Amino acid sequence: MVLNKSNPESISIVSELIAGGGVGVLPCDTIYGLCSIYGIGEKPLRYVKNRPETKPFLVICTLEQARELTGDTIPGDILDIWPAPLTVILNSKEGKPLAMRVPRDAFLTELLRTIGSPVYSTSVNTSGEPTLLNFSEIRQRFEPVVDFLVKGQEQQGTVPSTIIDATVYPYRILRQGAYDISSLIEKQTATAG
Repeated sequence: MVLNKSNPESISIVSELIAGGGVGVLPCDTIYGLCSIYGIGEKPLRYVKNRPETKPFLVICTLEQARELTGDTIPGDILDIWPAPLTVILNSKEGKPLAMRVPRDAFLTELLRTIGSPVYSTSVNTSGEPTLLNFSEIRQRFEPVVDFLVKGQEQQGTVPSTIIDATVYPYRILRQGAYDISSLIEKQTATAG
């Protein structure tokens, strides 16, 4: 099923499919993402992506959902940045590292609120293959194996989010992407040294 981001009915249709454990393609605030609901959606998402059990997925969430996942222990400097194309590894309230991002995109934010749950998100590709960035290629490759695709732009973006590990200080950049975090890291390094 192909839906359009600009169609107001897409949010209710997609939220129902995701809440039921469906896997689909969403236009994220960076690039397109393969997504499923946090928790029960992990297994079907691993199957579609052919991803090993050892490699975790990042989670996109509202700020309220991020506070809930972490037990409200998000550092102030991260709260000052979010929402942004910045994925941050923080400790969950269970004490396990969890990569999460609070997107700026209005469609995604509304979808997350409607679902009432964070969602897993990962690049659109089979593990080990290049990331697909164009909707037409994504549709051709993944329409037969996902429950839905939501079209934004033909090419949503070309650069994924920046990923940092905020379980250490100074924070560590794991992937330089769409958000420039270097000034914050430099400031932390100067004060830590």
